[in-house]
Amino acid sequence: MDIVIHHNPACGTSRNVLQIIRDAGYDPVVIEYLETGWTRPQLLALFAAAGLTPRQALRTTKSPAEELGLLDDEVTDDQLLDAMLEHPVLVNRPIVACRNGVRLCRPSGAVLDLLDTWPKAPWLKEDGTTLIDDKGNHVPE
Repeated sequence: MDIVIHHNPACGTSRNVLQIIRDAGYDPVVIEYLETGWTRPQLLALFAAAGLTPRQALRTTKSPAEELGLLDDEVTDDQLLDAMLEHPVLVNRPIVACRNGVRLCRPSGAVLDLLDTWPKAPWLKEDGTTLIDDKGNHVPE
C-alpha cells in the first residue's frame, strides 16, 4: 500500500506516526511540508478527503496563529488558507494519505485506522508509553 505522510521531524507526534508506519512494514513517501510548503489545491484536497475545515486543521499552539489574529471566529476559510500557504507551520500534523483514507493523525494512534497491518506488539511511543499492548490491542491515548 502506498502511504504519504506530511511530516514535521521536529514534532514528536509526527515522528511517532512515521515510525508506526515504518514498523508496520510500509515505506512511506515523506513530505517535509515545512521545507516544501503547500499549494491551495493540495490543502483543499487533503482537507476535503480528511473531512476537515481549514479551521479544524489549524495548528493553534506552537504556531503564529494567535499573533496573526487567526483565532478570531471572523477569520474566513480563505484567509486561513492564505495564512497556511504563507506559514506552512500553521497546518496541524501529521496528515497521512493512503488508499484507506486521509487523516490528521493526532493522537498518533489515529494512524492505526488507516493501516492494513500494524507494527509488531508491543509498540511503544518514543516517550515510552504503550500504544499497542502485548496482545496487539490499541491502547487508548
